[in-house]
Amino acid sequence: MTDLALILGAILLAAAGGEAFLRSILGAALHLRVPKVVAATTLAAFATSSPELTVSSVAAFAGQPEIGLGDALGSNVVNIALIFGLALLYGAVQTTRQDFGRDFYLALAVPVLTFVLILDGRIDRPEALLLLAAFLAWLAWTVRGALRNRSDAVIVEAGELSAGTSLLLGVIGLGALIAAGRLFVGGATGLAAALGVDTYVIGVVLVAIGTSLPELVTVILSRLRGHDDIGVGTLIGSNLFNGLAIVGVAGTIHPIAAPLGEVALTLAAGAFALLLLLPDRSGQIVRTRGVLLSGLYAAFVWATLTS
Repeated sequence: MTDLALILGAILLAAAGGEAFLRSILGAALHLRVPKVVAATTLAAFATSSPELTVSSVAAFAGQPEIGLGDALGSNVVNIALIFGLALLYGAVQTTRQDFGRDFYLALAVPVLTFVLILDGRIDRPEALLLLAAFLAWLAWTVRGALRNRSDAVIVEAGELSAGTSLLLGVIGLGALIAAGRLFVGGATGLAAALGVDTYVIGVVLVAIGTSLPELVTVILSRLRGHDDIGVGTLIGSNLFNGLAIVGVAGTIHPIAAPLGEVALTLAAGAFALLLLLPDRSGQIVRTRGVLLSGLYAAFVWATLTS
């Protein structure tokens, strides 16, 4: 019961911290005149991926990097298959394939790269550094493009926060996320030992849902406020942060050993979910895709727990 209480407390803390940190980042975007889509794929994605970063880092320092790997890769499946699948049940999303741009295709390439790196059952430090280098290259490219288009920036809705308030929210939110990460590691490792389940499975199923709560909040709010592009951009950007930066950080702190079959299943589910996001010829991601994505997530959880 103590382990479950730790996990529940971490979920609540992660949700609150992620919301505060997200508002802080979007407040900064408002003052810096960053385009809305860029804010979603970089700033908002970083904010909503902070729980995964803290969980993965704390787990790696504790000698359990498999929790971080499972959390990061599992969160990518949760982001698209579960969260966006549920969001689509409310109605179709209007977009075009051009709106997805290079970030979408890079998000599709990352699972392939990760699979190649873990063919030997491990992600060693040099391989983790390669993932980090790819992430930094993408981030530099994106920021450079944003700076070139600052004059055409779209103001991001951020609740009229001052610079000081944004900074304060950022500090409070980040502190809450770090604390949530510590609670997650304690509760997840204890639960894994009690149930006899390996730490990767706990990370990919249980912890991944908890640390994806900020993405869930962001997508729901963006849908309610009519900013579907923010929701899509945040999820794709979050997947890039998870697959490159978070796995890279965890593997740099501590080499990761994980079962190839379970990792391959997670990577395949994440890539297939991304393909289901591609809009049809009319420029819509239709509601029936939500049913398919939700079914994909249910099948993924069942296959993971029974493998």
